[in-house]
Amino acid sequence: MASARELAKAEVYLARKDKHLAPIIKKYGPCSLETHKNYYGRLVRSIVGQQLSVKAAASIWQRVLALFDGELPSPEKLLKADPEKLRACGISYPKIGYMKDLAQHIIDGRLDLEHISNMPNDQLIEQLTAVKGIGEWSAHMFMIFTLGRLDVLPVGDLGIRKAMMRLYGLPEMPDPAMCITIANKHGWHPYESVAAWYLWQSLDNSPN
Repeated sequence: MASARELAKAEVYLARKDKHLAPIIKKYGPCSLETHKNYYGRLVRSIVGQQLSVKAAASIWQRVLALFDGELPSPEKLLKADPEKLRACGISYPKIGYMKDLAQHIIDGRLDLEHISNMPNDQLIEQLTAVKGIGEWSAHMFMIFTLGRLDVLPVGDLGIRKAMMRLYGLPEMPDPAMCITIANKHGWHPYESVAAWYLWQSLDNSPN
């Protein structure tokens, strides 16, 4: 989990390791990665907000909460919820299926939220992406912006790839494998998440 002290350490480390990244770190100042404890709530909301503007997602989310008397429904309640009532909140039928699949994974223990913060990255990604509607990108965002993990490189994020292309003067956007190569070459580990945060800032397009 990210602490202010650890983030400051990461900033110094990355600025020393990567001369290309150093000016961006100086320009945008301290990295801010807030962590959250309500893992289930964050995952449900991430599904609701997929491919929507922040404003639209917030509006739909409020309608979902209202449907359950202003509270986040438990996995059990969500699983039993009437699909038509959820659809009336503005959620598409595929997303309703994803939400219920998430609930089922939590109920039967396939997604172990109790121990999720201690899982190795690979195991965590495997459990998250086993849920319908949660891909690698969503898993990476959860790991960075909910768990506060500092060693996650979101190679599937178009913003990261675009920022890398600009920063290193590449002729085209790097593919995920090239993103990993670049990160390794410039010594980002174990602070890939922090490097990614600064790349998002350089585009003025942070995902969170």
